[in-house]
Amino acid sequence: MDVLELSEVDPGRRDLVGGKAAGLAALIRLGERVPDGFCVTTRAYRRGEVPRREVLAAYARLGGGPVAVRSSATAEDLPEAGFAGQHDTFLAVEGAQDLLAAVRACWDSLHSDRAGAYREAAGIAHGDAHMAVVVQRMVDAEAAGVLFTADPLTGTRGRAVVEAAPGPGTAVVEGTAAADRYVLDGSAPTGHGCLTPDRLDELRRAGERLRGALGAEQDLEWAYDREGALWLLQSRPITTLFPPPPRGAAPGPRLYVEFGHVQGMLRPATPMGMATLKSVLAGMLASFGLAVEIVDIGGRLYGDLTDAMRDPATRRRLVGLMAVDFGPRAQAVVEHMLDDPRFAPLPAARRRGAVALAAAPRAAAGILGALARPGAARARVFDELERLRLRPVADPPTLGELLDLVEEGEHPQERPDPVLWPVVSGLAVCAALPPLLRGIATDEEIRTVLGGMPHNVTLQMDLALWRMARKAEPYRERLLGTPPQELAAAHLAGELPDFGLDAFLDRYGVRSAAEVDVGVPRWSEDPAPVFAALAGYLRVTDPGQAPDQRFGRAAARAEAMLAELSARARRARPVRGRVAAFFLRRARELGGLREAGKFAGLYALRDRRRRLLLIGARLYGQGLLDRAGDVMFLDPSELRSVAEGGADPRAEVARRRELHARELRRRRVPVALLDDGTDVETLLPPRAADGRALTGTGAAPGRVTGRARVVRDPATASVEPGEVLVAPTTDPGWTPLFLTAGGLVTETGAVMAHGPTVAREYGIPAVICVPEATERIRTGQTVTVDGAAGTVTVHGPEGRVD
Repeated sequence: MDVLELSEVDPGRRDLVGGKAAGLAALIRLGERVPDGFCVTTRAYRRGEVPRREVLAAYARLGGGPVAVRSSATAEDLPEAGFAGQHDTFLAVEGAQDLLAAVRACWDSLHSDRAGAYREAAGIAHGDAHMAVVVQRMVDAEAAGVLFTADPLTGTRGRAVVEAAPGPGTAVVEGTAAADRYVLDGSAPTGHGCLTPDRLDELRRAGERLRGALGAEQDLEWAYDREGALWLLQSRPITTLFPPPPRGAAPGPRLYVEFGHVQGMLRPATPMGMATLKSVLAGMLASFGLAVEIVDIGGRLYGDLTDAMRDPATRRRLVGLMAVDFGPRAQAVVEHMLDDPRFAPLPAARRRGAVALAAAPRAAAGILGALARPGAARARVFDELERLRLRPVADPPTLGELLDLVEEGEHPQERPDPVLWPVVSGLAVCAALPPLLRGIATDEEIRTVLGGMPHNVTLQMDLALWRMARKAEPYRERLLGTPPQELAAAHLAGELPDFGLDAFLDRYGVRSAAEVDVGVPRWSEDPAPVFAALAGYLRVTDPGQAPDQRFGRAAARAEAMLAELSARARRARPVRGRVAAFFLRRARELGGLREAGKFAGLYALRDRRRRLLLIGARLYGQGLLDRAGDVMFLDPSELRSVAEGGADPRAEVARRRELHARELRRRRVPVALLDDGTDVETLLPPRAADGRALTGTGAAPGRVTGRARVVRDPATASVEPGEVLVAPTTDPGWTPLFLTAGGLVTETGAVMAHGPTVAREYGIPAVICVPEATERIRTGQTVTVDGAAGTVTVHGPEGRVD
């Protein structure tokens, strides 16, 4: 078992032969033309000695001569991690000693710095990786290259891309020279070079054949020999593609926009969380008069905007909706696609929302009442939040009754009036400020007014955490010197002294990062993120940088700017100026309530999660689940089916857990997709480059220079005082990190979303929607964040990724 002929390899034995050999064996079994060769298995690698006799005997059976010696690691050519170029390959190796040395060098490449870094980024444990080696007869190539059965740049399915060069093709794979590029989309191939139309057609058919047989889009290496025969050298899944939208009954093309980032969530939702989120988002969009289907793509929430794009009554409203609620990236996509003839308006009767009309009198009364008496409205909001926190909730004793309550919670009720209309009023007056002050105030001045905003429940939470940090000073050494997960375990075991954490979690334990997903543990269950934030707070030694002081300064700047803009508006336009001054004041009195609506909804999620875990514990006790938490990887209908004697779900749950873990590692989530998988942002005109300056959208005013801290998961991260937090996105679960941050940079978001709003209230500059910020900026680099210009300038040496 140290050496196997490729024709003898079982494609299912990746643990023995590695990914490349398994892939070649699959091609051989499909009847494809593959160069003869053999595999030195992982069994030999684990022993540590190259099996000289067996290798040389297999080489002799090949007839000697030049061979390709290629790595075949067990963690290679996976659906989620290709390891392209991370391990070594040696071509035209000839002779016994050179062959044995090449096998040893392939083994050694498993431990290279680049391969180790790739494994860490892919979440693959070093101890789980082993190396086999493939040895194949060299093809005397007239031309060679790669074929992607889907466009790897745009994600477009049904559009194959070929890159080719004369000779063995190493320049194509290694990127050391320009290659001939061909696009195969059903029309005549574009470009000229080393491949004839007949060969391009043969490659296209090979790609279609393998995609169908292997069940995934393929990255195929190939070569044509001097006699014109096509040889397949490798075929593996294209690991960079985002999953395509589900096939629907409606004809294409269709446009899907990612909605999860509205709630500061780019991580995949659990299946149980997805069921609730679909309903919540559909209800939110219905309030704008939009009927939008919410679909699951890669565990993320996408809305099908096609019908709204084609409806004359709604298409132009979409741009404004995207700008305010979904952010500049979504706005740019929608503006671009409105000019696409495939999404031209279709004749349709104007529709009026009967539900919206029925609610209009109640809405008007609620909004006008909040504007007339903002203090009373705020009091009602916080009284309602306290009622929800303290209300006694009993869980029924039977499994059937628990299931009934869970299914009722799949469609959450509308926010109660005491919370809903004050929140809507605050959002409305804040949204009205830019048009009211057009020509009078800049965007930066308006955002200054919206800084240091009082009455924000998320801000109150973070300042409560700061006060707790002051009480925890006597335990500073232990809290700074112990990993957050260990501190969390000690707290749950009752082994930590009381410095106010129990009281904090009693009020705010319903929160977490990605808290809109019912499948995510709350802080009350796992307080590790709270301890991580505490560590950052305890490092604040400059009294002037204390979060309460910083908030106070932001509030003072806001009040001064409010007075200045009110006077300026009255001088410029007396009547309109008085209206603007009224709205400016009401924005500060009601705008901070915007977080209250989401916070109120967390109590229903808390109760639903508790009941789901109770059901999960019972199913675990019956041997139907491997752990209680597996209940989050079923949807409500599947859960009932299992509880009532349906099929054993454990294999499907394990598959979904693995897929979820894979998607958690995904770094980039497209903001919009077409039905063929095209990433719409790749169709937009490129942004102008400016040296080291990265361009985004200013979301909180100010300018700061500091050390970057790249954070992709807030669970155990802390931010040193003055560091610039660079993150994929943020939601309220991230905001404790803001208290010590000097600035904020995110890859997505909207100006009025949770993260930027809280950044303004802390008085820290923020730039959002910076493409690939967490890849282009590294921890330790010095960056300048300019919230007015919407730029992030990177200075100095290379840093590192935490």
